[in-house]
Amino acid sequence: MSESIARNPSSESKAELRKRLLQARADAAVQGRANAPLAAGLREALNRYAPHTVGFYWPLDGEFDARAMIGEWLAQDARRQAALPVVAMKGHALRFHAWTPNTPMRIGHHRIPEPDQTEPVLPDLLLVPCVGFDDDGYRLGYGGGYYDRTLAAWPGTVLPVTIGIAYEACRAALPRETHDVPLDAIVTDAGLFASPRRIEAP
Repeated sequence: MSESIARNPSSESKAELRKRLLQARADAAVQGRANAPLAAGLREALNRYAPHTVGFYWPLDGEFDARAMIGEWLAQDARRQAALPVVAMKGHALRFHAWTPNTPMRIGHHRIPEPDQTEPVLPDLLLVPCVGFDDDGYRLGYGGGYYDRTLAAWPGTVLPVTIGIAYEACRAALPRETHDVPLDAIVTDAGLFASPRRIEAP
């Protein structure tokens, strides 16, 4: 059992837990061994859920870089779309704008690249980066609450499928709050895992 799994979250603050998992993620990213199996799990997820429009993320330090794979996925079918989040205003819900490997980018809020002047789109599947995750499909993020607000304010009548992207080294026992909602599935270097709590939901 890895240290990240064995540690009891009650013995450390959420900030300490986030710091520890960020370091575990950075170590896994630098080692590089997990990237190929994580990419295979992502391919499996895209085949299983067969989305039309995928919303994903511009990779920050330590995050798995899905851009090449999403570019390959787009090239396989001209009807497919991909999108990256745009922060129109700090602290508000994310908007997703069309992206291809050739899309011009600009630096947005939080100094994260965003598509420059592309059309807004509504993804039917979201790839969500994780700092940490647990066996029930709950996610620990950076603490900004962007994805929570985005899903709470989702404009469509059907919520997108949410798939967390994480390194297995970041599996941990996480503290939870009453408003927390598990992801539909999580992809790690150990495979694709559907959230048991989402499976059991009525």
